[in-house]
Amino acid sequence: MPTVNLKFIGGETAKQQPVISHPLTIIGQINNLKQAKFADINFGSESKVTEQFWKRVLSSLNPSPTESYLFASNVASVGTFSEKYSRHNTPSGAYHIPKLLRNCVCGKGDERIVLVCKESELIACGCAIARSYPMFSMRNISSSKASRTVRVQVMVVGKQTCDTETIVSCLNDVSTSVRMAAQIVDMPCNFMDTTAFVEEAYNVATSLGIKPVVIKGEELKNKGFGGIYGVGKASVSPPALVVLSHRPPGATKNIAWVGKGIVYDTGGLSIKGKATMPGMKRDCGGAAAILFAFHAAVKRGFKQNLHAVLCLAENSVGPIATRPDDIHVLYSGKTVEINNTDAEGRLVLGDGVAYAGKDLKADIIVDMATLTGAQGVCTGKYHGAVLTNRESWEKVVTEAGTKSADLVYPIVYCPELHFSEFSSAVADMKNSVADRSNAQCSCAGLFIASHLPNSFLFPGTWIHIDMAAPSHCGERATGYGVALLLAIFGKESEDPLLQTIAPSSFEQQQQPEELGGFPTKRARNE
Repeated sequence: MPTVNLKFIGGETAKQQPVISHPLTIIGQINNLKQAKFADINFGSESKVTEQFWKRVLSSLNPSPTESYLFASNVASVGTFSEKYSRHNTPSGAYHIPKLLRNCVCGKGDERIVLVCKESELIACGCAIARSYPMFSMRNISSSKASRTVRVQVMVVGKQTCDTETIVSCLNDVSTSVRMAAQIVDMPCNFMDTTAFVEEAYNVATSLGIKPVVIKGEELKNKGFGGIYGVGKASVSPPALVVLSHRPPGATKNIAWVGKGIVYDTGGLSIKGKATMPGMKRDCGGAAAILFAFHAAVKRGFKQNLHAVLCLAENSVGPIATRPDDIHVLYSGKTVEINNTDAEGRLVLGDGVAYAGKDLKADIIVDMATLTGAQGVCTGKYHGAVLTNRESWEKVVTEAGTKSADLVYPIVYCPELHFSEFSSAVADMKNSVADRSNAQCSCAGLFIASHLPNSFLFPGTWIHIDMAAPSHCGERATGYGVALLLAIFGKESEDPLLQTIAPSSFEQQQQPEELGGFPTKRARNE
């Protein structure tokens, strides 16, 4: 499979491109296509498509929810979708785009796409296009086929507040981050082990002029990271904690993004079966999303202190693997009795959030993980699950999901009723629940929260995003989480396009509120 170079361009640049032999696909909601100026669509010098015929084609289309039309010349097609959506879906309709592209593009040689949408939906639709062109493949590796280029012309309908150059630059950065995150998740562990992941983090740090902090192997044990070390110690490739920090002048907030990076999950000694182990290369989706969301956020100009904390390990089997009944001391200082070695993600994230709170002094901590199979049962294949100690941030994250098309939905936050599932007679807690039918997805997140400074009385904001199901579609990674994080913190970006997808409810999260079921303690940044 030849490499695809995906490049977003503006209208003026599109007019300068040689397009005679390049197939064209026009994508957009039907109402947006009807608002587009025919003169701005370059069908090619030999095209016989007239404006009158174009309008006749559009009037004949009635997508329910999608419909496509192939022009007789076979060098142009249009894919359109309905503007209808339910309240828990994205108004952009971006989820239709991959299907339409599969129907409309030929997949051979250089191609052109014209994306027609509103300015506020550019990120969602642009990321949908990016997901349609995965970067990793080992098919036909002996082939000498050259790479091909897919140019995406951006056409904004309605009000445009950002200049075209800024839009194109932002879309190229964000789409590249989505594709890079998906590439890491798609790569098997014999290509993307913890050592290779650390190298990826070094590459990102170098490109941003950042010196990363890396703690790995026995150093993790010596410094008290019992969760990460305990999970990864049996692997030939050593576990690691990698921290990238961006500290711009004038920053007033301290934000940490903590990612689960299990490069392969055998389940450990609580080993998975032959039907459930394949696909566990994807258990690093949270760390991959955070690494490349961090790259895009800093590159586009992030105004606050931002830290990417990557918790990397391979949950392997070997003579020194963690056993059920072992007790680990996590970085929080709390002891954990292991009753399921296949509940390993919460252990590495427990260390990660403790480090973010204690060492980085973060006011806002977001952890992102392919944490539980229960997430797919709880919120489905398309929506991640959000659990947070702040009701106002719950609204922010949910709205960011609809704007970015990385959909998310809240789950129950009630530690006083659910945390007892981890009760242990010999340690502070166990790592897996007693009753798997009792809000299992919420419980897994609460385990992580218990390792924050002051546990459930953490005075700052904690947000947990479980994205096990939406991190992939079939056998391909989606790069889920990159656009979501950029949207959640869009107001903290200098980039005007990212600001357009920032939740309108973002400012409301500054108000004091009760920490559900516990005495009020104000966050340090309130």
